[in-house]
Amino acid sequence: MAHVELSLSDVFVPAARMPTGPGGDNVGQWSATVSHAEEPCLLIAADTRVVAISAAGCELLCLGAPEEVVGLPLLEGGLRLLDFTAARHELPEQETDKIPPLLALHSGRLARGLLRVQPAGDDTTYATVDAISTPMLTDGSVAGSLTFFSAI
Repeated sequence: MAHVELSLSDVFVPAARMPTGPGGDNVGQWSATVSHAEEPCLLIAADTRVVAISAAGCELLCLGAPEEVVGLPLLEGGLRLLDFTAARHELPEQETDKIPPLLALHSGRLARGLLRVQPAGDDTTYATVDAISTPMLTDGSVAGSLTFFSAI
């Protein structure tokens, strides 16, 4: 015959959440982590401005130094996106909303996809990266997106 023991303990009550004052929202809390991360990652706000980017993220996306990119809109900060044709034309503006960081921002859902990027002023070099993005929520609404990249 099976023997079952049951014990009761005090109820665990988790600590109160951090206040969501200026710099205390979810995007603000992730900013320092992304800035110091060794992994290639990017954090953008709801207005598509770059809040933080790791040095590895800048290198992989051919963007220069993080301090040159932070504060700029993602697509105006030097990010050159190419299509996947053999000719490697610049991605049309109507297609840019489909890249994972912006798709997660606008849809409020996880997004994943491939990006082909090229350094400004260099028509011969390009990189293909896998991007996985998640929306960042503050008070139940999307306040930004966090993206991790991997070279392919």
